[in-house]
Amino acid sequence: MNIRRADYCVIACAEIYRGNGEILANPTVGTIPYIGARLARATFEPDLVMTDGEAMLVVDNQPVGSNGHPALVEGWLPYRLTFDVVWAGRRHVVMGASQVGSDGDTNISSIGPFARPTAQLLGPRGAPGNTVNHHTSYWVPNHSRRVFVEKVDFVSGLGPSRAAQGGRQVGCLQRHPICDLGSLRHRLQGTGRVRTPGVHSSRRTHG
Repeated sequence: MNIRRADYCVIACAEIYRGNGEILANPTVGTIPYIGARLARATFEPDLVMTDGEAMLVVDNQPVGSNGHPALVEGWLPYRLTFDVVWAGRRHVVMGASQVGSDGDTNISSIGPFARPTAQLLGPRGAPGNTVNHHTSYWVPNHSRRVFVEKVDFVSGLGPSRAAQGGRQVGCLQRHPICDLGSLRHRLQGTGRVRTPGVHSSRRTHG
């Protein structure tokens, strides 16, 4: 069997859910996190709750591109009720990130100085509420020094150390950036700086 790097990425995206139990798995960015969440539920986290991508909670693991594929529906979760799940901390979302800082802060808002940014992006959107209320991981499909930076230009999502400064108890909230080269973790105690527990097979790290 020819195992591709994409397969390792899927496995890494599945592993972020290990130990989560019965919470809403919400892989919002890309096919690889989508498959990873379904792999986790099909193997070691059978209690994960997942949607059909819209408002229905489904029991079966839908195949990729399954438009029109019959689904076994177990509940209804319209957009307005998602906020109750968020505020209760019963969710693990996978977001994208334009910048990931060494301290765990993330940026999806703007690049460059705040007064005169060189690029305007989405804006913070749900990142602040996600990162202080529940598990938040990140999928970065193309690792580069433009994405993984020492300090982000604008703080959209809070890293562990910044959240702790605001009095938030973040010891139970995971911070898992996954990229095409490996898996990263942010220390939840102390500085919150990033570490690299795993590099995908056939890849080497460079200083």
